[in-house]
Amino acid sequence: MGSLYLSRLSLEERNELVKKLWDSQNHKCFICGEEIDLDIHPVDIDHIIPLKMGGKDDPSNFALTHHSCNRSKQDANLRIARILHKFSKISEKTLEKKGTSPNLSDIFAEYGGAKYKLRFKIDGNLIKFSFPEIGDNNIYKYPIFEDKLSGFKYFFGVFPIEYLHHDERINPRTIGKNISKLIKEFFSKRPQLHITLGYILTEEGSSEIKVFDGQHKAAAQVLLGVKELPVRVFVDPDLDVLLTTNTNAGTTLRQVAFDKSVQRHLGSALYIERVERYKKERGLAEDDYSFSEADLVKYFKGESREMKRYILDSIRDWITHNPENKLKDFIDFGGRAKEKPLSYSTIEKTFYSFFIYRDALQTPINYRLEEGENPRELEKQQILRLTNIIAEEIYIGRFDPDIGTYRIENRIQKGENIPEPHLVAYRMSREEIIYNWLKYIGQIIKNYFIMQGKPIDENKLFQYSFPEPLWERIRIFVKNLRDLPIWVNKELSSTVFGGKQNYEYWQTIFETGKTPQGFQVLLHPINLMDMIKE
Repeated sequence: MGSLYLSRLSLEERNELVKKLWDSQNHKCFICGEEIDLDIHPVDIDHIIPLKMGGKDDPSNFALTHHSCNRSKQDANLRIARILHKFSKISEKTLEKKGTSPNLSDIFAEYGGAKYKLRFKIDGNLIKFSFPEIGDNNIYKYPIFEDKLSGFKYFFGVFPIEYLHHDERINPRTIGKNISKLIKEFFSKRPQLHITLGYILTEEGSSEIKVFDGQHKAAAQVLLGVKELPVRVFVDPDLDVLLTTNTNAGTTLRQVAFDKSVQRHLGSALYIERVERYKKERGLAEDDYSFSEADLVKYFKGESREMKRYILDSIRDWITHNPENKLKDFIDFGGRAKEKPLSYSTIEKTFYSFFIYRDALQTPINYRLEEGENPRELEKQQILRLTNIIAEEIYIGRFDPDIGTYRIENRIQKGENIPEPHLVAYRMSREEIIYNWLKYIGQIIKNYFIMQGKPIDENKLFQYSFPEPLWERIRIFVKNLRDLPIWVNKELSSTVFGGKQNYEYWQTIFETGKTPQGFQVLLHPINLMDMIKE
């Protein structure tokens, strides 16, 4: 809604208002907080609170912004736009530093949180503490309760953010753009619906308060400038129970919108915990790994299905978040972004589904580890190497995140010039397509071993060491597949690539050169022997 007040100002009066706002804002943009140079930067005058939300149409409700900031603001309310801009900057910094979206630790770090341990004294059913590090020497006393179901002891308190820390092991979730909804909700003075959960460990008489649940609501409040948060604090809880509870909330109970990669991370943590428990309860040395995955499944027989899942989760998690994984920069872990070509769901349905052996191994965990022939380690390392070959040949330097994936085929039909390397990467990434050509890589590997006269278990394909000539064949296949003319044929944008097809549709194309309807799209069917030649 336009401003009647501004429309009535003469040029001289408008310039005078700009100067007055510029001075009152210490020469800073209201949204981004960066300097405004009136001789260089185009500026806007905008309502802080929009008129449609009850804001006044007078100078008390005006702010000065960079023209570009105002045009790209993430909310009509300038105060919210400023907060969301700040979160965007934190996200950019975290992505550059860690390669992920931020979590509560990153929010705390930006706003002066997570600095100190809480020093406390427990006297019967009371806990006493103070906050001397921030100059508050008052002694706070809170009653300790016992949860009737879990038996955990807990108390409620209000804590400065300097004493709150994030537990990334129990809650590895990152914070995405959807936090904007919570920010707007809290900004509208609607109370939070779920209190933050944390815990302390009393062994040393001081402890970080580790937040493990409610991090999105906590982060939204901190971004809004809140310096103290109410927390339900558990006292010496069983951390394995908290980890299992948080995992179940995002899996079997579906209470939390965990993306799959986070679920796998939690499963990986539970696998590590079960291994340590097994060694402790069996009286094994700390470095004794002479037992097998099957032994673990048998030992924890009351949760054998979960144990098998934890084993697989640990393998997926190792590959997915390995710092050497070049493909992860092209994977959307939330499933909703439009900048990256691959979803984590696609990675699971293809790479992990095809190439990870899905049953518990009978061989000891440390079997032939020193010789570099351990089956699981080989499997992980070789799947990682495959992902890197694909990243190098299809995505790196070719897929442009600024162009992204949103409605690519429609944009082509409207005449937009999409660079060919980007188009190739985008089209080859479609789940129904990658599902088929990754299977061909599996066939190339099996055929290599057959030609060498080596008997193999096809289900454990990546647990056999691949010689360098085989790796070279795989790379040549990927390059030859990438160079097929079909991927850059823009005339197919409204037909073959115009909608989501099923797996069989592309299997038919690769096997016959034609669509199921008989339309010729390849010069000839795929010949795997030809595709592994330079």
